[in-house]
Amino acid sequence: MLRCHARRGVSAVAVQAALLASSSGVFAQSTNTELPAVTVEAPQTARAKPVTRPARPRAASAGRAARPVAPSASVSASTPNGAVTAGAARDGLNQAPTGQTETTIYRSQFDNRPAVTVADVLRESPGISVKQGNGPRDIGISIRGSNARNGFGIRNLVIFDDGFPVTQPDGLSRSDLIDPRAYSAIDVIRGPSSALYGNYATGGALNFRTRPGDTIDGVEYGVDGGSYGYLNNYLAAGKKVGNFEGSLFASDTRGDGYIGNSWFNTRTVNFLGTLKATPDDRFTVKIINNDLSTRLPIRQSLNQYYQNPFQQGCATGVSAAAGCGTVTLFNNGFNATAGTDKETAVQAGLGRNDRRTIVGGRWEHDFDNTTTWRNQFVFDDRNINQPTGTTSAIGDFPSYNFMSDVTKRGEILGLESTTFFGAFYNTLTASSDTRNVMPGGNATLGSLSSNLYSQTTNYGVRAREELKLTTSLTAVAGIGWETTVLKGINTAYAYAGPTGTTTTTLTTADRQFQNTAPELALLYTVNNEWVLRGRVATGYGTPQVSNLFVLPSGLSGNNTQLQAQKNLGYDLGFDWTPNNTLKVSATGFYEFFRDELVSQATPVNSPNTSYTFNAPRSEHRGIELAADWKFYPGWRFMAAYTYLDEVYTEYVENITNGAVFSFNRAGNKIPGISPNELTARVGYDEFAGPLAGLGGFVEVQWKDSFYMDNANLLKAPGYELVNLNVHYKTDLVSDTFRSLNLFLEVRNVFDRTYVASANNIANTVTAAGLQNPASVLANTTGSIYAGSPRLFVAGMKVAFR
Repeated sequence: MLRCHARRGVSAVAVQAALLASSSGVFAQSTNTELPAVTVEAPQTARAKPVTRPARPRAASAGRAARPVAPSASVSASTPNGAVTAGAARDGLNQAPTGQTETTIYRSQFDNRPAVTVADVLRESPGISVKQGNGPRDIGISIRGSNARNGFGIRNLVIFDDGFPVTQPDGLSRSDLIDPRAYSAIDVIRGPSSALYGNYATGGALNFRTRPGDTIDGVEYGVDGGSYGYLNNYLAAGKKVGNFEGSLFASDTRGDGYIGNSWFNTRTVNFLGTLKATPDDRFTVKIINNDLSTRLPIRQSLNQYYQNPFQQGCATGVSAAAGCGTVTLFNNGFNATAGTDKETAVQAGLGRNDRRTIVGGRWEHDFDNTTTWRNQFVFDDRNINQPTGTTSAIGDFPSYNFMSDVTKRGEILGLESTTFFGAFYNTLTASSDTRNVMPGGNATLGSLSSNLYSQTTNYGVRAREELKLTTSLTAVAGIGWETTVLKGINTAYAYAGPTGTTTTTLTTADRQFQNTAPELALLYTVNNEWVLRGRVATGYGTPQVSNLFVLPSGLSGNNTQLQAQKNLGYDLGFDWTPNNTLKVSATGFYEFFRDELVSQATPVNSPNTSYTFNAPRSEHRGIELAADWKFYPGWRFMAAYTYLDEVYTEYVENITNGAVFSFNRAGNKIPGISPNELTARVGYDEFAGPLAGLGGFVEVQWKDSFYMDNANLLKAPGYELVNLNVHYKTDLVSDTFRSLNLFLEVRNVFDRTYVASANNIANTVTAAGLQNPASVLANTTGSIYAGSPRLFVAGMKVAFR
């Protein structure tokens, strides 16, 4: 609920706008119901006069014109006459840029259910696809299929936490540090977005917003527990005192895992503090720290998945049950002279032990009511120790990110405008090792397999203009220019004979990419029911330095010819809100890619887990639908549906088996892309009487089958899951306790066995040059993790005054 603390000189227009926002229902892609607290400031005598054009009530829209910009914890949302301030407009660029296809998922949509990973939350948005990565919270997140082919982590989209970038300069994001309990809202921004967000934003962006301190206003403690040893203890504390507002979230999450060798423990701290030092200056500090310890199972082949999806009976390679994955380890730690040993994940001690620390600072200065200057600096350190197979990746990846920009609200030729201009610089330099894992258990390390020195630097400028051409029509134009420099030296080590005589092979890369990304958008408010939007925009993403040194076999080598991928996308959509009980949003998109970066799994016993190549031309097209229908008092139906049709239009794949054989993949589906995904929920909540606060829902998740290889010979099976939830929330009459939340959820009610993750696999050929059929590909390992069987999770949260 939007709360307005009125001060002297508050205008009637501002108050009415706040009441209008608070009366709207929750709807991903339209109206905001859980905005942070807003303080409406009185005019200041020394400030320049703001734009005097009155604020006009606007209809629901995915392009932000439908709702007031959600302000930060410290920035007034509007000037005394109701106009949006420059600071709030700048916040909106990370939350819901005008004209962009966007969904906001509010806390009310997941506060009364278990939120084990970010996947449990993001399914509420159309255009989103998720899959299990390498660890309990390492969720692969894809927007419009952008990252569906990647084997681990997140690529092809940019992630922010309260506007601070948590995507490192090499384009890698990881969701390990995301505990959904920390957040008040999540903004899902879809489509090519490099004009505003720069490198790697080919699919869009995500912005996670922590809970402002004054909305917590005390301390909350919660605990979730359930099947397979799952336990999450978490704490939220927040307060606004004078000119300072701060919030702190901390959690400790652990479990035994439902797959063999998948025990985990992850600890997260997330802090946001803002000080309004003067009427014109605000200082914000952001701190995130995540420590992860997890065991890691081996990705299976499709046949192994069918035999033993949860990898039980896999204690040792000698006595392993059917379907258990194994890795081949050098007995001496450097070559096969002393023999090899096939070991299971349990026996070898495979896992991850990682730490991620992010410290950011932001200074915002208002030159007057219409102009805000923002400077932001982020230090982001990713420290990894990952014995995930035959080798272990070890390294420290510190990065630095600086951004400075100016946002101005004003008029151009009598038309209301918002102008943005900024510059940025970020860099990451690291030296990382890959070491052989050897027998002995607990991921015993052998000799060095390779060392990679890498340096990634991005710098550039971006500009944007939003112009209200009429009271109903808004035009947006933006452009970004960026230079990316990739430098790397990869040293591969080979050991001969029983003493391990060492030879080294050096491969170097020094690449520079220059990219420009323009965008144009129109937003037309037909009336209070209909909003139409159209957009054409571009995106780009450069390869990672490590991609330049991995061959299709998974061995170290020269892959330095990789090019940056680029996409041009068209969006056309509408938002329809005929009344306060029904909201529907639809978007059709068509994107053209050049040199799309596509990843596929390498053999399980190779030192590198994925190989990346360029597909010269490809096309992505699809439809996104969202609906929110309160069809009877207390009852509610919500749905998010995505249709994707993504194909190669120019790509000849060369496969080597003695000789080189070429295969034309034009017209084939891009592997890893599920054509249909749906999340739908029907629920009931009692709002009055003795049972007020009691509710429940039934949820269905559907993911269609999809191809796993470029030749489109083998498919990963689709699935349908049903979840049941019952919850209860009540306010407590006490000097100490404020409220109590309880829930119980049964997931995968019908105990379906399904594929939670299937990495793309490489096609192979016979000596005669014939492609091996699906029956052979089904034995290719390094691809599949099974999803969770039926599980029960219960939770409780108590809020203290």
